[in-house]
Amino acid sequence: MTNDHHNAVPRRVGQVKEVTSLSNPIVKDIKALSNKKDREQSGTFMAEGLKLVIDALELGWAIRTLVYAKAAKGKPLVEQVAARTVAKGGLVLEVSEKVLSSITRRDNPQMVVGIFEQRWTPLEDLRPSQGMTYVALDRVRDPGNLGTIIRTADAAGASGVILVGECTDPFSLETVRATMGSVFAVPLARATTEEFFAWQKRSGAQVVATHLAGAVDYRTVNYEKKPTVLLMGNEQSGLPEALAKSADRLVRIPQQGRADSLNLAVATAVMLFEARRHLLKLEDAG
Repeated sequence: MTNDHHNAVPRRVGQVKEVTSLSNPIVKDIKALSNKKDREQSGTFMAEGLKLVIDALELGWAIRTLVYAKAAKGKPLVEQVAARTVAKGGLVLEVSEKVLSSITRRDNPQMVVGIFEQRWTPLEDLRPSQGMTYVALDRVRDPGNLGTIIRTADAAGASGVILVGECTDPFSLETVRATMGSVFAVPLARATTEEFFAWQKRSGAQVVATHLAGAVDYRTVNYEKKPTVLLMGNEQSGLPEALAKSADRLVRIPQQGRADSLNLAVATAVMLFEARRHLLKLEDAG
């Protein structure tokens, strides 16, 4: 799959291409985006749903292709998004429900799918300052966990998510679905362990890591004095020794009951809302 697969399609501004065949080469290219290798080669990914597509366009993400179901034709918001896609040089496809189900791998697919260019924030562009919180995830494996963490980071007002080591792809269909659109709002960076150490040293942030060996209650840390990086370990094995040693504080979330651990996304949410508690206020209802 090439970077410019859609450029091979002759089109005029305002043209909408109708596709009903599953063997159409453009459809095949889009379906291939369910594979990480094809997403990396093309630098693109798929997002389902009209709201997600609108959010992404509002936030300035580059759209390559817009796909919508015949049944959505003529709907004002769909027509607007189609016009914006064409204006940005993207391709618009009107497809049968059979084609849409095949692309999204769902029986009842959303009416609209957008193919967007991936966007990574270079690690050195993350410059923690007062009041900022970042989440760093070591080798996160589960797409649902990663998507939920990105969504939670967005809700809590975190400034970015850093993927350390071999992590699951934030641009997979499962992860993008689980972010509920927050993948478009939260800066994502990736780093090797060594790159993370180097960034950490010059960042001026305090690194607070959850660890089974942590003797400190996570609620007793002062999250106000410095920008904070919350470092969370892998679902199965937790944090490796080198990362744990690099943290300024090793903390634990006190627990009762028989469960001996929390799901990674839940633990990250607990940490995030505590770290940002001094910054989060309910809007005055009056």
